[in-house]
Amino acid sequence: MTSPSVKKWALVLALVSGILFTATQIQFGQQPGPQPAPGAAAAAPARGGRGAVDPRIQQRTYTFKDTNEEMPYAVFVSSKVTKDKKAPLIVALHGLGGNQNTMLGKNALDLAEEGGYIVLGVMGYNSSGWYGAPAGMAAGTGGAAGGVNGLGGGRGGPGGGAGRGAAPGGAPGAGAGRGAAPGGAPEAGAGRGAAVGPNVPCDPKVSAADRGVGAPGAGGGRGALTTLGTPNEVSQRSEKETMTVFEMIKKEFNIDENRTYLMGHSMGGAGSIYLGVKYASNWAAIGAEAPATAPAGINPTNYSLAPAKNVPMIIVQGDWDELVPVVGTRLWIDQMKELKMDYQYVEVACGTHGSVLTTGAPDIYAFFNKHAKKASR
Repeated sequence: MTSPSVKKWALVLALVSGILFTATQIQFGQQPGPQPAPGAAAAAPARGGRGAVDPRIQQRTYTFKDTNEEMPYAVFVSSKVTKDKKAPLIVALHGLGGNQNTMLGKNALDLAEEGGYIVLGVMGYNSSGWYGAPAGMAAGTGGAAGGVNGLGGGRGGPGGGAGRGAAPGGAPGAGAGRGAAPGGAPEAGAGRGAAVGPNVPCDPKVSAADRGVGAPGAGGGRGALTTLGTPNEVSQRSEKETMTVFEMIKKEFNIDENRTYLMGHSMGGAGSIYLGVKYASNWAAIGAEAPATAPAGINPTNYSLAPAKNVPMIIVQGDWDELVPVVGTRLWIDQMKELKMDYQYVEVACGTHGSVLTTGAPDIYAFFNKHAKKASR
């Protein structure tokens, strides 16, 4: 019988390897963009090749007073932003093994430029901080290279380098389980009723039900925790570091408090739900791509969306996700329906865990474009 610790690290490796592979693929297709807007801080020099960072991104650091560690963060400022007009802000949370640049790929930056956004890419203390959620795998020291088992994102652009201990990334979703939750981890949503993932053929013309996705007993809700755990010290630091940088940006720029948004992918998607609910009054809308809420230790039973029922929310989820079972995500949608929330759910036929990082951005940005805080909030 597999021990809980082995299952936990199998899940870590699966999530990291899948996310890092996808981020690298995004970078291979990235072209140099225009220079930052006049008056913006200088961006770090662009580095060509594997893991290149888009030159439109400003690379910054500050000292996190709680630990006296230097923390990186990334800022994109649309050329449409002016000092005399309030600008919309998106706070972007990376997935496990990522870094401050992970959510700022070319596709996202093009959308942010068009929409006139400022985008803040946070580190969240390290590459495996979990943003305050009670995830048992939150661990490591601070900074881009300080995550679990050395799986930092400090070697480059979106997704960063794999670091020591990463699963081989030679194939799509390397290290990910096929047809079962990574390592069979508890609360991860054990089976899906069919093998899924980037290495398994999928016909988008065939319905999810006919492909065996979401079949009875397929997991997602089974074994879910009914009480909310307590975040460990690293996760608490991750939350505080994220909110610290958020406050710094609000002081530096003329931010529109009625158009401030939160989004993230995988671990960051879970973080968006967790911080979105906890700090609901901050957000005009919340977006999550393939939210890894089960390993984060939260689910609709122990972490209700009710405090954020007046905050519009969008979730983009692939039904062929090899790491985050679609059946688990559907439980969040069920609660949104019960609460009569203003929500949008985009379930991508044959979408995998990594693919929605890119394909989900247009839907989320379009959703944000349509939503601002209402006077009653």
